[in-house]
Amino acid sequence: MALVVAGALAAQEFQPPHPRPVGKGTHLGLYGFGVRGGGEFGGSAALVGGITLDLGNLFSDRLRLRPSAELGLHSRRSYVASLEALFRFTGDRESVIPYLGGGASLAGHDACGSDPQCPDLWIDVAFGFEVRFRSTFNWLLEYRALDVLRRHRVYLGLTTRRGG
Repeated sequence: MALVVAGALAAQEFQPPHPRPVGKGTHLGLYGFGVRGGGEFGGSAALVGGITLDLGNLFSDRLRLRPSAELGLHSRRSYVASLEALFRFTGDRESVIPYLGGGASLAGHDACGSDPQCPDLWIDVAFGFEVRFRSTFNWLLEYRALDVLRRHRVYLGLTTRRGG
């Protein structure tokens, strides 16, 4: 019996919640998540990885609220927590979804206790594309300019799809 249940659970594919028709306006909740990895150019981290959450719509179904957390690895570890608003140029059912956005980040590193400018508040800009991978997932390709264009990161990742 346990083997049958374990086999059935292992064969399941992630199914995000079906979107409810919410109409226009602000609607907040956990609509999805993503993971990504990449590199930084012009800063102290060589490799970066992170997670993102899709927390809902701001004023329209095209303007999304996205918090994220990242870890950078090089000579010392860096940490970044961000909150961004992203405008999606197409709807969720399209095969390619370009977006542009911006927000603020709180950044720190291993020696933050001895650095008077740590943690630091950064302004950031994001530009990217989501490309349909499966009915429930998209590939993500994104460029982020952090710290008022002093740091540049490029990511590749996977994110859950709304709209199936």
